[in-house]
Amino acid sequence: MTTSDISSPTMTTSPRTSSRASSMLAGMSGLKNYLGLIFALLAMCVLFACLSENFLTLATFSTLSNDIPTLVVMSVGSVMALSASILSMAMVRWGWPLFAASALGILVGGLCGMLTGLISVGWRIPSFIVSLGVLEMARGMAYQVTNSRTEYIGSAVDSISSPVLLGMSPAFIAAIVIVIVGHLVLTRTVLGRHWIGIGTNEEAVRLAGINPRPSKVLVFALMGLLAGVGALFQVSRLEAADPNGGVGMELQVIAAVVIGGTSLMGGRGSVISTFIGVLIISVLEAGLAQVGVSEPMKRIVTGLVIVAAVVLDTYRRRGERAAH
Repeated sequence: MTTSDISSPTMTTSPRTSSRASSMLAGMSGLKNYLGLIFALLAMCVLFACLSENFLTLATFSTLSNDIPTLVVMSVGSVMALSASILSMAMVRWGWPLFAASALGILVGGLCGMLTGLISVGWRIPSFIVSLGVLEMARGMAYQVTNSRTEYIGSAVDSISSPVLLGMSPAFIAAIVIVIVGHLVLTRTVLGRHWIGIGTNEEAVRLAGINPRPSKVLVFALMGLLAGVGALFQVSRLEAADPNGGVGMELQVIAAVVIGGTSLMGGRGSVISTFIGVLIISVLEAGLAQVGVSEPMKRIVTGLVIVAAVVLDTYRRRGERAAH
């Protein structure tokens, strides 16, 4: 018998112990990411408070609480505009109540998302290209529905964005609930694990005996539904449906997601971190506006933030590879 035939208790690690250690490391990494983002958010608030005496006011935070909900749930701006247009048509022209009109608008958003998913997954076409096509079609349909004009609804929808508790609106509270539910689904359910697995390595998921296609279509449909919810939030805030609504918001969404630590290469993401990313983007835009930065300069700053977040993500991935 040689020494290699002897298993030392101190050198042997059971799969359960290894899994527990991996979970602890992942939890510590997630906590570190949360703390880093919160520190960045607080530092930004302190900076703008020093630059503008009106930043740390109830009016500013009330405005932020009304702006944030749309960005929290938004995915494709043109789908949101189409859902808002359908909602307004149902209320203004058909005389539908808010609940029924909202349900119709959200359903239309879900159908747009499902169409994108079915085409992309069914024909194995890059989802980015299909999304661009559906984006253009949705924008055109929004113009058709509203005759290329802003459809004014009035006070029948403003209750959703009116402050009710500590300056927070029902839309803001609903957005927080959506974030919590999304986090639980992604981290505590089998479906969430499937989504993470597909983002990490879809072929490995397939070889494990799991059909990834239904889960992928469901993601697209869910994103469409949430765009419809975002339409409801925006219509309530503006008391109108704008066919040009949501133009360029995709960049804000990408910025919030990347700042929140979601990897563009897949396999890593957090709903909570993304929500903090939304807060950072919203505070950044509000602060820049209060200190008098022009719209072109705000776009430049936002673009720089996106590039910096992608660069940091690249270095983080390299560091993780080196550690393994």
